Amino acid sequence: MDTLRFDSTSLEATEEFMSRAYAPMRIGGRPQGTRTRVERTATERISVDRLALDYTMAYDAGVLNRVTLLSVHSGTVVDTTGGRHEVYGPGDSFLITRPDRPYTGAVHAARYTVAMFDPALLTEVAATGARGRGPIELTGHRAIDPAANRRLGATMAFLRDHVLTAPDAGELVVATAVRHLAAVTLACLPNTAMAEDGHRLDSRDAGTDTLRRAMAFIEENAHRDIGLAEIAAAAFVTPRAAQYAFSRHAGTTPLGYLRRVRLDRARAELEAADPRTASVSATAMRWGFAHQGRFAAAYRRAHGIPPSASLRRSGV
Repeated sequence: MDTLRFDSTSLEATEEFMSRAYAPMRIGGRPQGTRTRVERTATERISVDRLALDYTMAYDAGVLNRVTLLSVHSGTVVDTTGGRHEVYGPGDSFLITRPDRPYTGAVHAARYTVAMFDPALLTEVAATGARGRGPIELTGHRAIDPAANRRLGATMAFLRDHVLTAPDAGELVVATAVRHLAAVTLACLPNTAMAEDGHRLDSRDAGTDTLRRAMAFIEENAHRDIGLAEIAAAAFVTPRAAQYAFSRHAGTTPLGYLRRVRLDRARAELEAADPRTASVSATAMRWGFAHQGRFAAAYRRAHGIPPSASLRRSGV
């Protein structure tokens, strides 16, 4: 995990930093009280920043080549890209620009979070994906409804506060959380997958052979960073066919089955561990569960006991 902090009252230094951290940009005006604070946590596939600007900053920026989401906590952000005039205030979570386009606007004494990730993740986690349809692209900036707006903001906050800052967050936890953010982005923002007819599917692809191949792949690879795209590819079908196969023949989803397998592996690990040196939180992290309360609740639903009971039963 990489971290950096920037704190300056110099507009020149801020412009140089912003151009390195985001995209080449020019910052307009010379206002008073120009303090800028940025805290970044980043991995290879995502960066999440907290920003605080005590002044009004106009910007004219280049192409980001990343899906760039903003969630405003105070103040306002005004998007003027391509002649638009969209004003975002506290509680708004949105796409600042498409990955392949420059953007312009202004930040007015705002505190906000920025999450940036590789656009390829959208296609990787997409629930559609019939052969030859090409990459999934975002087509709108605002969430499709207020509930989607809240969900997108909450997911960004969870990644920022509970995953990337967790001292013992392993590769699997971070990768799972990043995939989840990409999936939530597709569920909350307009995109090309939403416009497609997701029911155009040869039902033969959703049979028990598909289910068997997918389950075998999950069981052999639960310790790895895998998602719907990888599961479907291993079963030689589209992601939607894999979903239908699990729904029709197993009463769950591919990711639901993956979660159950990981819960089973976590139980086996806890039961075999020495309670004097092992911990429930470390085991949860190792199997991709960043939120301890949710892990405990899911574990109890799956196994009928809390995870701590499995660890105590393994006592010497």
